Amino acid sequence: MRPSHRTPALMVLGTGSNVGKSLLVAGLCRLFADRGLKVRPFKPQNMSNNAAATAGGEIGRAQALQARAARIAPHVDMNPVLLKPESERGSQIILQGRVAGHLSSGDFSRRGDFLPKVLESFERLSDDADLILVEGAGSPAETNLRARDIANLGFARAAGVAAILVGDIDRGGVIASLVGSHAVLDAEDRAMIRGFAINRFRGDVGLFTPALDTITRATGWPSLGVVPWFAEATRLPAEDALDLARDVPARAGVLKVAVPVLPGIANFDDLDPLKLEPGVELVFVGPGTPLPGDAALVILPGSKTTLRDLARLREEGWDIDILAHRRRGGHVLGLCGGYQMLGRSVRDPLGLEGPAGAAPGLGLLDIETELTPDKTVREVAVEHPESGTAGRAYEIHLGVSDGPDRARAPFSIDGRPEGARSADGRVVGTYLHGVLTSDPLRRAWLENLAGKPLAAGEAYEPAVEATLDRLAEHLERHLDTAALLELARLRS
Repeated sequence: MRPSHRTPALMVLGTGSNVGKSLLVAGLCRLFADRGLKVRPFKPQNMSNNAAATAGGEIGRAQALQARAARIAPHVDMNPVLLKPESERGSQIILQGRVAGHLSSGDFSRRGDFLPKVLESFERLSDDADLILVEGAGSPAETNLRARDIANLGFARAAGVAAILVGDIDRGGVIASLVGSHAVLDAEDRAMIRGFAINRFRGDVGLFTPALDTITRATGWPSLGVVPWFAEATRLPAEDALDLARDVPARAGVLKVAVPVLPGIANFDDLDPLKLEPGVELVFVGPGTPLPGDAALVILPGSKTTLRDLARLREEGWDIDILAHRRRGGHVLGLCGGYQMLGRSVRDPLGLEGPAGAAPGLGLLDIETELTPDKTVREVAVEHPESGTAGRAYEIHLGVSDGPDRARAPFSIDGRPEGARSADGRVVGTYLHGVLTSDPLRRAWLENLAGKPLAAGEAYEPAVEATLDRLAEHLERHLDTAALLELARLRS
């Protein structure tokens, strides 16, 4: 099946995961949108628990950022297949924004069944676009996955979209990764790749010229540019939990916020606005490390697997740390799955997030939670009555939480209370994601927590916009954008 449209499109592939594909596509979306083109981002299949709510359902957070870069609203067609890991061997399937079942590692061959829906979404985007920028997933050189691939060259060939291959020099071995990818691809797949680029370069680019020649001689692919390290990438939402602690500034003598990093952590971009606050030190705590005793606040972020993460939290001893933190007068904030963990119990009788079961929560909020099949996915306007501030937020969750502490809900949506708060106000939970992106709300909340005025940080939304602008300028200087556009027009 081939799309009937010939809208220019270009696919950005990587020699591996986390080589910067998402960021490059976001920057190119902003660059070409600012030239007056109607640009649409597209990722056939994503695997991430960092999701965004749109009017039609949920998509990967990276595609929502790319849509923002293109100056358009995100849409479910931009990421028709989203796999949300629930364990090492299984994922929830989000198909065109809606839950469509579960996929185990043994069901790999089923992924190919999604190709008609992927092409359907791609065609719809093509109807109103001048250019589609497609992001691959992982690496096209994973030949063991090629037979039913819809994420990389399987899609490129089905849709007739030319591709470029990006290598990350910062992780080392970039020459071998590019030449090796060329060597293992079959001839038809190899022909879909029309050039390569190097990302995250540090130092004198001139010293790398012989390496570019080596890659071109070995592959026949022309170099489309060498992109230097873009330090401001840390100011944009990360797609991968592995990037959580990247370049978080260490600050002394300020409000310390500790975040235990659990395996199923989800929607962790909730924490990004705190990185821009000079009065806050954000500390991500990994396995085997106790929570810092001098933290003023512990945040339990969202989770795709609440019961599994609650068990891991106890295995790490973090439950003991949190209870001790609470006895010392510390504050605790639970977001979505973290909110559920703060209650008296969490029940999953239908096995919606893994094996059916139940477990006691941390008991810091007088609520109980039961996971139910109906999934809430929506954007909302939210008010924080205590500070008289307001903002935008979104919900993506299974389950209903109720109990006496709901009577002291910290937030309000359309006049209805949302969340729960302990009697002394030191423990707060909410299903809302993104609530801290509201500058007045975030700052009022932080100053109440600190008990004193704090130095004002950057306004979050303008900081994201300015970073996207600078990213576009960065790519325009270092990539052959004319060649990229020409490649996009080479639809087969």
